[in-house]
Amino acid sequence: MKVKKPTVFITRKLPTKIETRMMELFDTTLNETDVLLSEEQLINVFKTYEIIVPSIADKISAKVLANSGDNLKLIANFGAGTDHINLEAAKNKNIIVTNSPGLLANDTADLIMSLLLALPRRLYEGSKLVAEGNWNGWSPTKMLGKRIFGKRLGIIGMGRIGQAVAKRAKSFGISIHYHNRKQLPSNIEQLFEATYWSSLDEMIKRMDIISINCPLTKDTKKLMSKERLELMTKDSYLINTSRSEIIDEEALFYLLKNNKIAGAGLDVFRRQENGNSKLLEAPNTILIPHLGSATIEGRIEMGEKVIINIKTFIDGHNPPNRII
Repeated sequence: MKVKKPTVFITRKLPTKIETRMMELFDTTLNETDVLLSEEQLINVFKTYEIIVPSIADKISAKVLANSGDNLKLIANFGAGTDHINLEAAKNKNIIVTNSPGLLANDTADLIMSLLLALPRRLYEGSKLVAEGNWNGWSPTKMLGKRIFGKRLGIIGMGRIGQAVAKRAKSFGISIHYHNRKQLPSNIEQLFEATYWSSLDEMIKRMDIISINCPLTKDTKKLMSKERLELMTKDSYLINTSRSEIIDEEALFYLLKNNKIAGAGLDVFRRQENGNSKLLEAPNTILIPHLGSATIEGRIEMGEKVIINIKTFIDGHNPPNRII
């Protein structure tokens, strides 16, 4: 007797290896266009399928969930963050939500280090100078950057990613400082020779580089407010690979335009109606399109976790990465 496979909808294009395996295991529908679904399209999908595999760009609102079909039992999120899903609404509909955590730390930390190196050494500015044909040759005083050895790095959020950054930065001779909800055990602090600051404001005042690695919550929204950004020194840099909502971008733009801070590297930022960010106009600012976890290896590992969560669920067990 042929066993009925659960119906699964994947909202965005995933690695071919993952899509192929999901086609084999489940009654899977792919989004072959890889175009972000509108709210109306999401509602139709949520009415139809038993399992949805969304990604971070999909806004799974209370309205979408309120209109979901009775057969929808699982949202198997492709990614660690779930702030794009209204978890309370999902809970009210008895829909299980899973994620794919613990895979992004090394890839994201590598990207943070890329920004940490590129900003003080003005790599983006130098590349642009050459590309636009404005480089007239070497000079002892042109394009001078700053040495990173001996600088102080302030990490906001010392979880998996924060610690992966600390490990890498320490090997470059950078002094590690951090602010966290709780101080880390002394043996972990000793690994990085890290200094803990209970006061975020006091840490910001003293750092050469600030890296935001905390998740977006109601407590961290606008954590880097205008007042906090103004505590940064004129020679300091800001790196954000977490969520754009953590920073007051209007205040950041003002500080960058007026040379109140030295630069910013942003993997996340708010876009205007034309798809661009006002921050493109700011000097020594690197904007990249959410590449934090964008490695082939990382995406495949995330997909494998999604498959495990779905398989475990349909086999009648509690998925290993269940959120609610």
